[in-house]
Amino acid sequence: MSLPVVAIVGRPNVGKSTLFNRIIGFHKAVVHDRPGVTRDRLYELAEAHGRRFMLIDTGGLEPRPDTTLLQAMRGQVLIALDEADVIVFVVDARAGFTPADLEVADLLRRTDKAVVLAVNKVDGPSHEDLAADFWQVGIDELFTFSAAHGRGMWELLDAVVSRLPERTAAEDDEDFDDPDALLPQDLPAILPESPSELLDGESEAPTQAPLPHELRIAVIGRPNIGKSTLVNRLLGEARHLVHDMPGTTMDPIDSPVEIDGQRYLLVDTAGVRRKSKIDDRLERSVSLRSIRSIERCHVALLVVDATEGLTTQDAKLAELVIDRGRALIVLINKWDLTPDLEEVNSRSIEEELRIKLPHAMWAPHLFISAKTGKGVHRILPMVHRVFSSFNTRLSTGRLNRFLLDAVNAHTVPQRYHRPVRLYFATQARVRPPTFVFWSNTPEGVPESYKRYLQNNLREQFDFEGTPLKLHFRQRRKPGAPKD
Repeated sequence: MSLPVVAIVGRPNVGKSTLFNRIIGFHKAVVHDRPGVTRDRLYELAEAHGRRFMLIDTGGLEPRPDTTLLQAMRGQVLIALDEADVIVFVVDARAGFTPADLEVADLLRRTDKAVVLAVNKVDGPSHEDLAADFWQVGIDELFTFSAAHGRGMWELLDAVVSRLPERTAAEDDEDFDDPDALLPQDLPAILPESPSELLDGESEAPTQAPLPHELRIAVIGRPNIGKSTLVNRLLGEARHLVHDMPGTTMDPIDSPVEIDGQRYLLVDTAGVRRKSKIDDRLERSVSLRSIRSIERCHVALLVVDATEGLTTQDAKLAELVIDRGRALIVLINKWDLTPDLEEVNSRSIEEELRIKLPHAMWAPHLFISAKTGKGVHRILPMVHRVFSSFNTRLSTGRLNRFLLDAVNAHTVPQRYHRPVRLYFATQARVRPPTFVFWSNTPEGVPESYKRYLQNNLREQFDFEGTPLKLHFRQRRKPGAPKD
């Protein structure tokens, strides 16, 4: 990526994630007074004083980690330091100077990177004296601020931006437009009355818009299912912390990557457990953030454990993806472990999918092993296929010919002994494909008939891996006043 990189580092629980959220302008990193909540590198685009940069939040840097998890967290921080152009070294004014701060400073000096010493939790002028102890860190200049209240942020960001590398032409050319911003939001209240206008004069072939500047992919599933291992495999590097302790990933982790000229944003989410199992306030926040990650992705990869089979929680996660209108691919992970399990085979898994995911039978599935890499090379081509369906637009003429054939083959059931008519249809938007049908009695169209139309749309136009949204509206008669 052509943007400069800024990394936030420091001991655990000094306010790094609060500063990260303050700079990017929204609450992405989980903030909690429990040390060690942030464990992976968390990336987000940021802008300050006219410069764009990639901001990285890191886990607490322990100079002498005494557990395998802390050692792995330290490794993640060291990778961030290697990527960074500027390092923001955050210390805690209230806790005062500690030997661990000095050891972290020694480590930073060896990186030969620009370092900004940021003394946090200086909430007012009366707390300025607390920063005096930190001069002994040996960094020429320090900046006091309050991440929680925003005090001193202008000066701190000015110092960061002044230390960034010179602006490049590639940085100026970066495109950050939202690919969904130009989609039509309003639906017409009335369409032409002439059948010829509805059936003729438009392209026969469904159309797809070009791929977006950045294809967003969320990896979701239960805890300890192999999501981070899968993302690392797709990235081709150990960017995300992998540990056999469930719940290692706490934040949704954004990882930008470019493959064959196409940019992707891979979002590794925390495992979402059943609500009855979430008895910890922190874990409730983590689960909510994972759910929100689904809303901003284009395609969700639901990872399930082949050795355990599909669970009720897997089905609920699939339902959540459908409800949020995102495309879906089911990945049957740990397939390398199934040869020793006589009762597990591709046929048994497909039967489970049919029984436990009847609402997502349109979602394609792949058998993979994130650990060995088996089948992983098929994921991105499948993502492209599914996104193509997710982004398909049908012409009004072809859609109304479909509707005419569907109604002739199977008429809408009567309501209160009166006919229910469907007059015409149009596609209102894509991502997901959303169709509006005008009727004399919209409330009289039964759910079974809506499923009939939905299934026929899938079969005729090959809508693979994407939910379809159908809306039914009362047709306004010509000359009738608008609502």
